[in-house]
Amino acid sequence: MAKADETVLEHIPALRRYARSLTGDAVEADDLVQESLSRALARRQKQGAKANEIRNLRAYLFTILHNAHVDRLGERRRWTYSIPAEVLENRLAQPAPQYGQLELNDLAAALQRLPEEQRQAVLLVGYEGMAYKDAAQVLEVPIGTVMSRLSRGREALRRMMAGAPLANLRPVAGRGTRQGAETKAAAARQGNLRKAR
Repeated sequence: MAKADETVLEHIPALRRYARSLTGDAVEADDLVQESLSRALARRQKQGAKANEIRNLRAYLFTILHNAHVDRLGERRRWTYSIPAEVLENRLAQPAPQYGQLELNDLAAALQRLPEEQRQAVLLVGYEGMAYKDAAQVLEVPIGTVMSRLSRGREALRRMMAGAPLANLRPVAGRGTRQGAETKAAAARQGNLRKAR
């Protein structure tokens, strides 16, 4: 086995973890990893000698995985499907796990409620331990954007894990938009009500 193949094999567990976190399903995650590795192999064969010029193999593989996931999300938006009732019954009929497992389940559920961009930043930097620069390369955004998404994502996770309902999370409204003006007006009204009491 060649040295390059060995390094690809070293990254498969991390790719599977990230894919599992993105999809929430082990089978779908394995399919996503397989698809991304197939794409990487096809590109390597297509590029020939240029394939050895990859500077950061880990970031390269995560970028391919990210792009494959985005492609699948696009396909899902085009196709709708329903989940059979027996599948839901089988998932819901499992006995309750121990307390630690419940916390992990709560964290996984909270991660799934995060906006896609924030979840990706939290998983790449917080879970996979990627540097901001590498995560920015994988997500194809500036480093500052990764830092912002990570900060907002971590704060949202903290609040959700502390039991704050999702409605209490601070909405991000654009400046100068009607939604932003309505949010400011509502905050002002609440401030006036408090003063009147």
